[in-house]
Amino acid sequence: MTDPAASVLSADAVCVTYRSRNGAVQALRNVSLAVATGEIVVALGASGCGKSTLLGLYAGFARPTSGRVLIEGAPVTGPGPDRAVVFQDDALMPWLSAQDNVAFGLRLRGMGRPEREAVARDLLREVGLDGFADHAINEMSGGMRQRVGLARALAVDPRFLLMDEPLGALDELTRERMQVLLLQLWQRSGKGIFLITHSIEEALFLATELVLFSPRPGRIVQRYRPTFGRRFLAGEPLRAIKSDPEFLAMRETLAAAILSEEEEGLARG
Repeated sequence: MTDPAASVLSADAVCVTYRSRNGAVQALRNVSLAVATGEIVVALGASGCGKSTLLGLYAGFARPTSGRVLIEGAPVTGPGPDRAVVFQDDALMPWLSAQDNVAFGLRLRGMGRPEREAVARDLLREVGLDGFADHAINEMSGGMRQRVGLARALAVDPRFLLMDEPLGALDELTRERMQVLLLQLWQRSGKGIFLITHSIEEALFLATELVLFSPRPGRIVQRYRPTFGRRFLAGEPLRAIKSDPEFLAMRETLAAAILSEEEEGLARG
């Protein structure tokens, strides 16, 4: 149950229609979804089902054709410091050090150099990069760069992290380590997270609420409340969780549901 004191970022019956050379294309149809601080909401579904479109609405990069996007009950009219976006491409500035990348948003806010450097070093330590503050971005692995990107998003202290396939380009072992790190940071910070992924295992492990999207037009067709991430944070071993019959059964259920939605989408043309 959502904490009544939590901040809430919500989509209320949103529809998004694009105009193309071939006519109107409906990306989202009647989607309602709330992300509260202290929750990880994960969107899962086939490519082209509107997940990234919804993230763009939450971020304020676009507005719905109809419906509303609200934060604390007020309309979202554009990007804001209460929401930070983390993309699959880390989008770091290679001419800056890791520390200066993390501190960049604080610099734009006018924070003094000693203070912003101290904040950046603390956050790099928190994401496991203590000692790498002065390293160039091209000296870092993909997993390290994603850690820098996560620290940069956290530096401005947003209430919500909006994450679009942030771990998709990583190898399997690095991806799993990043999943654990994300859960630990979430537990310490209490931020609200909206995460898009194509990985069923990742969705099950991280989500406090998992929503399954249909192919275009994107609609929420199933909702689940997994507890696996909370079980891990309570001390249950990762390998035990991912080999749990309940985890395996939910993984197969979701795989079958995604395949069924894709087939129905193809049949609709």
